[in-house]
Amino acid sequence: MSDPETMNDEHEAPEADTTTDAPSEGGTVLTDTLFTDFELSEATLAGIAKKGYQHPTAVQARVVEPALAGGDLIVRSKTGTGKTAAFGIPMVEKLDGGAGAPQGLVLCPTRELALQVADELTALGGESGHEVVAIYGGASMQKQIDGLKSGATLVVGTPGRVLDHIRRGNLDLSGVKIRTLDEADEMLSMGFFEEVMAILKHTPDDAQTLLFSATVSPDIETIIGGFTTDPETILLSGDEFSVEGIENILYETREDTPKPRSLLHLVEKENPPAALIFCNTRDDTSMVTAMLNKHGLDAERINSDLSQSDRERVMGKIKSGELRFMVATDLAARGIDISGLTHVINYSLPEDPAIYMHRVGRTGRIGREGKAISLFSGRDLHTLKALTDQYGVDFDRRDLPDAEEARKHWAERHIAELQEGMDGSVFEAYLPLARELMERPDGLHLIAFALKAYFSVGRRAQRVPSGKPTRAARERGDDDRGRGRRERGDRDRDRGRDRDRGRDRDRDRDRGRGRDRDRGRRDEPGNRVYVGLGEESGLDEGAVRALLAAAASLEPESLGSIDVTPRASFLEPEESVLEALLALDGTEQEGHTLKVERARSKPPRGERRERDDDRSESEEPGNRVYVGLGEESGLDEDAVRSLLAEATSLEAGKLGNIDVTARASFLHVEADEVLEALLALDGTEHGGHALKVEKAKARRRRRRR
Repeated sequence: MSDPETMNDEHEAPEADTTTDAPSEGGTVLTDTLFTDFELSEATLAGIAKKGYQHPTAVQARVVEPALAGGDLIVRSKTGTGKTAAFGIPMVEKLDGGAGAPQGLVLCPTRELALQVADELTALGGESGHEVVAIYGGASMQKQIDGLKSGATLVVGTPGRVLDHIRRGNLDLSGVKIRTLDEADEMLSMGFFEEVMAILKHTPDDAQTLLFSATVSPDIETIIGGFTTDPETILLSGDEFSVEGIENILYETREDTPKPRSLLHLVEKENPPAALIFCNTRDDTSMVTAMLNKHGLDAERINSDLSQSDRERVMGKIKSGELRFMVATDLAARGIDISGLTHVINYSLPEDPAIYMHRVGRTGRIGREGKAISLFSGRDLHTLKALTDQYGVDFDRRDLPDAEEARKHWAERHIAELQEGMDGSVFEAYLPLARELMERPDGLHLIAFALKAYFSVGRRAQRVPSGKPTRAARERGDDDRGRGRRERGDRDRDRGRDRDRGRDRDRDRDRGRGRDRDRGRRDEPGNRVYVGLGEESGLDEGAVRALLAAAASLEPESLGSIDVTPRASFLEPEESVLEALLALDGTEQEGHTLKVERARSKPPRGERRERDDDRSESEEPGNRVYVGLGEESGLDEDAVRSLLAEATSLEAGKLGNIDVTARASFLHVEADEVLEALLALDGTEHGGHALKVEKAKARRRRRRR
């Protein structure tokens, strides 16, 4: 094991040559070394070439050779410098692609990072015969089991789910030769220390360890001391935080302008091709997303309320250039790596200045330049002072435009989009109509209506089927290969969700009809409209209203009240807009296939609760346990089992059968000690969820008539 003295033997490695003679690809500053200079097999070099890499970055140039030599490494380097390939290349080179069992293990702090690492290793190791499986919570356990059984040689995962597979006997790490901890500081700060230690104990003592971290905390030193031998420490960035290549811009909010409106003015003035917008709360992410969409700016949110499939859908859209703005909380954005992202916007400054540095690190990656734009008010002065005094951030202070200036920016943006839309379009036949409209007394209103229809409906219709890169993608220089495949995958997932919603809706209708026949009556629905979009589609009331108003070219207020449930929304619109809404049935809007119809009568609230919960309970409670987590929390049976097993430190199999409904889960447990351990969780927090755990009540039998 390691010697404390050798652990301090740090070797300061030079950063990449940043002179004008340094090679550069796509704005990325690289070393003047070639990957062909390393002793790599033809298969590995083919995988590297497939990724388009020729010159290594500084961290790759410094790490690959000692990693190939077999030594344990502790690497400290800034985020976005190419660390995944730095450990990925030695792994695919040294390990046997046809082994049929795990030989390499990579632990990551977040699901998103695990998926990104798995994609990179798949590309690098494909020519070497490596199979890669990603293991993370919130996704199908069976699919991951199938991936392991198929003979995966490289396993990438989050600590909680990896440990769950080990405990279930699905994952054997006895053959692991290289184990990598990626973003170790973030992983341990998220409370994974015990899980990481337990996982590493299931790997051989002589396995090579590669540890990548921005800092070396006491927890990391413990891991280093117990699982490495004479590690070499490589520092490619002496400072954990850096704002090199990032322009930090500050806008002070106006007292006479609401903050959401200030954000709109900021966006109109800066006009970023794409941006990651950070909010401090989940409520702010929903509000900001709805507000941007309402004003014709494509935005989607990522927070802890979204299911994993919806998170992956949003990530795919922002990476492929189909989405302009992604709105996220800090927790939800951990591990997100968007290649070529030019702008980060802080809707609110974080209380912790270090979090600001992590936020802005999402742009200006690997030698590229980026912009970090922030709104601030008097309450942010403490954070602002710390950023300038402690971290040396030099802010460029700018004035927010007033309403008139913002209006001019807004007009210029729309005129530019119209001019862009004219390219290659035949519209001369409409010139006489345009002249006629200009001469009519109501011509201004008619033109305004036509523009609204274009920017809300026509523009989206043009963008989706054209297959052309969006302006954001073009300005970022992203490659659009594989976009069609992603779009088909998104559509397939959407259709699958639609089918599931349809089946759920049909079952609910059948039950509703039975109750109505028993009562001998049916309520009249009036103008109530059913729309097959709800919270599970990542939409709240504001987002549903904005989407439908834009799709039907209606005023948002004309839609009336909107009740959003997990799987659907129910509207009570004005009579005059009813037909326009029903005409949307079967159309596609913003990636959703709409199901719109007159709503059927709804059962009383008490009967709805009985339908969701009462039917799932057994006649006698026995050791049956109620847990207030279900599908509406973004959890399936595997995710609930994994969460409770981690919270109680029990073997996952001891939790018995688990029935998951929309709002709750019901466990059938046999052992009294398991029951006591579960009931002790009541009122605690785990995995971001406040747990409600109690013995399930016996169901009241329904009387048949």
